[in-house]
Amino acid sequence: MSSAERHGWHGIDIGGTKIELVAYDGAFAEVFRERIATPGVDFAAFVAAIVGLVTRGDAALRGRAPVGIGLPGIIDTATGRQVSSNVPALNGREVAATLQQALERPVAIGNDCQCFALSEAQGGAADGLPTMFGAIVGTGAGGGYCAEGRLQRGFNGIAGEWGHWTIPAPLLARHALPLLECPCGKQGCLERYVSGPGMSSLHAHYGGSGAEPLAIVARDATGDAAATRALGVHLDLLGHALAGIVLACDPHAIVLGGGLSNLSHLYQQLPAAVQRHLFRGVRVPPILPPRFGAAGGARGAALLARQATSTAGSQP
Repeated sequence: MSSAERHGWHGIDIGGTKIELVAYDGAFAEVFRERIATPGVDFAAFVAAIVGLVTRGDAALRGRAPVGIGLPGIIDTATGRQVSSNVPALNGREVAATLQQALERPVAIGNDCQCFALSEAQGGAADGLPTMFGAIVGTGAGGGYCAEGRLQRGFNGIAGEWGHWTIPAPLLARHALPLLECPCGKQGCLERYVSGPGMSSLHAHYGGSGAEPLAIVARDATGDAAATRALGVHLDLLGHALAGIVLACDPHAIVLGGGLSNLSHLYQQLPAAVQRHLFRGVRVPPILPPRFGAAGGARGAALLARQATSTAGSQP
């Protein structure tokens, strides 16, 4: 048994407002949890906060444990620097290298969507399936792909970034939608239309007030025309997106995450919406609600640390 297996693993979920560490023992049982506010712009304060959390987690585990971290945004593989993060202190910084040096141990980093997928693949809604895709539909849109319970990262480490696929022009024209700019630098990215803010934008576009998704669903139930139109278009666009995932990855299940995963109509109506965008003979896999949801961020990060440790241990 390795020292990591004896002591366990730390999973850290980092967001724009909070950082949460959960320590798991060698049997992957939770033994310690702590949440703190995220330092906004001070990178040194951010590193110190992580070191403090891990030190207290080590004390709970009675030993030093590898660390997995779920971060928003991506890491530029050419430079190792963090980009597109909603934590200002991290943008342009070599987060992984700095934390490995400060913590003096292995640090595995994935984005928050990938950690969600891994958590749902191991012990979650897709546990035991050969492959799965975790599709986050919340403030943004992203995801992760797992095979045999292991996260597949890809050449750039961004496998699962379906939110930045572009919507084809005929589909935009069908619904009389504008070509929207995306902060990533492209136009027409799915995230701008199918995320929670995207659904609100659709509601405003069709004459509504731009209400929050739950309010749009409630208004649809009362016969509100703008809400009904927005939900129908959102369903068609999300169906197109998930059909692309089926064609690209052919997962045995798609697990939804993020705030929109709480909308029950998606599980009832999405299979047919996806099927409309597939050719004959291709079946839609089960579309499932998450078992852990937002609570799986730190858990998935710890699983990522365990995956990295087991991979390193298997190398000659």
